[in-house]
Order: sequence, then C-alpha cells, then structure tokens
Amino acid sequence: MSTEENKNSFEWVWYVIGLLTGMLAVIAVTTSFGWVLLGGIFGLIFAGLFLNKIVKGRQY
Repeated sequence: MSTEENKNSFEWVWYVIGLLTGMLAVIAVTTSFGWVLLGGIFGLIFAGLFLNKIVKGRQY
C-alpha cells in the first residue's frame, strides 16, 4: 500500500462496526458481561474475514 492509500483507508470502520454489532447481538440475547466480550471478539473476527476475503481485490 502506498502512503496515499494509508491516509484514505477506512478499514478500521469495519472493525468497529463488527465489534459493536457483535456486542449488541449478544446484549439482545443475554446481559452477561463475559458473553458480551465474546460477542465483540466474534464481531472482530467476522469483520476481518469480510475485509480480507470478500472485499480484498475489489475495484473501487
């Protein structure tokens, strides 16, 4: 990646969205703090898979 691409990279947004939706999905089912953290971790994993497998190589 060039430095210009790094300045305009918004990949971090997808990780934040994955983290929040994972946590909110678990909050909707249960209110246990441990499960909320686990849901956030699963959300981050799915966001990483989305960025690295589905979106990778797509032309904008």
